[in-house]
Amino acid sequence: MTEAVTTPSPHEPPQPSAKPEGSAGITAGDVRDGAAVALVTGAAGVLLGLLWAWLAPKTQYVSNGEAVFLRNTESEARIGTDGAFFLLSVGFGVLSAVLVFLWRRRGGVPLVIGLAIGSGFAALVGWRLGLWLGPSSDVAAAALKAGKGVPFDAPLQLLARGVLLVWPMVAVAVHLGLTALWTPHDPDPYADPAGQGAYPPAHVHSTPPDPSAPQPPRG
Repeated sequence: MTEAVTTPSPHEPPQPSAKPEGSAGITAGDVRDGAAVALVTGAAGVLLGLLWAWLAPKTQYVSNGEAVFLRNTESEARIGTDGAFFLLSVGFGVLSAVLVFLWRRRGGVPLVIGLAIGSGFAALVGWRLGLWLGPSSDVAAAALKAGKGVPFDAPLQLLARGVLLVWPMVAVAVHLGLTALWTPHDPDPYADPAGQGAYPPAHVHSTPPDPSAPQPPRG
């Protein structure tokens, strides 16, 4: 019994393979890399908290024995505290994105997710650590300790909580930009560099035979 063989039509375009060569899904190694990025980036929040507590401008209070007032009502130190956290977050976001890209140039979804989670956690760690390292949040006790008419530092405050999103947003944006610019792309499965799958085939539009040419004898 002979099996029928179907000959592909010359008018049909070539069908690409279901899965291009070299393509692969997310592996266990990719997940480990993403977890490592999240862990290391989250730990970097300690450095953010240290720098914020050190570099943020200080607001000073003064007590008259009954109430506590701002020593300088025109001071912009309270806004400068948010600005210092913002600038530090931008710097850490760019730095973490560049380091992750240099470590794993191929990129990938797990790396982006790990970078976003780790940097978000790092921002929270830096914020809470900076508040803890800064002046005491017990203003009444600090005023009593300083004495009447003696200025003392006010506790750190983050008035604009939205700056907590600066680090993860900058890190993800910079990392995606670097990956798009410098990571080699996968080959197009529909491309045919050899020209073998050209559509329509060359013989469809071939040169018609010359009627004046001698014809082979018919047997």
